[in-house]
Amino acid sequence: MAFSADELRVLRRALAIALHPAPLQDEDVQDCLRLAESVDEAVREAGRLRAFLLDDLVRYREALPGSLAGYLGLLRDALNAGYDPGVDDLAALRALRGNPAAAELLARCRILAERSVRARLARVSQATGSPAPAPVPVGAAIAPRARLLALPGGRAAAGEPKPNPPSGPAPGEKPVPKPSEVFPPRRRPVPPPPPEERVAG
Repeated sequence: MAFSADELRVLRRALAIALHPAPLQDEDVQDCLRLAESVDEAVREAGRLRAFLLDDLVRYREALPGSLAGYLGLLRDALNAGYDPGVDDLAALRALRGNPAAAELLARCRILAERSVRARLARVSQATGSPAPAPVPVGAAIAPRARLLALPGGRAAAGEPKPNPPSGPAPGEKPVPKPSEVFPPRRRPVPPPPPEERVAG
């Protein structure tokens, strides 16, 4: 944002009055009000330009890879204007990282995204009073879930008897029959003798 010579004079006068309060003349008050209106209008115009830039960025991103050059230029301008890259930008740049310019922007966007996540976590921790968890690096692989393992104790520790390994029957106990004893194998039927043998008999 650039100030004209007159606006700089008014700004200097306003700062001097803020540091050393003194009665203001009506002309000085009107000049300060006009300067404030100019600053507000410049802020609104910057917001409109930012909105247009981000809309163009979305359109160029949706038209990838044909709009590669335009997308990279718009993304670079948006980053210079304070834009925090989103998940869609990171995904698009990962798909285009074969291009050197895209790979360079991907590295820059990862740093900015991690910085943004850290800042949000710090704000949350200040609001809740609890320490912020360590952020997961952007693009890091998710670690596999740990498998549940049996821990010592459980029902056996509560007084229930532990199962014994397979062994012979205790003295006085009836042995458990084997399946072959309960269900004996079927015998194959004997075919009847030939007719000659029956007549001879």
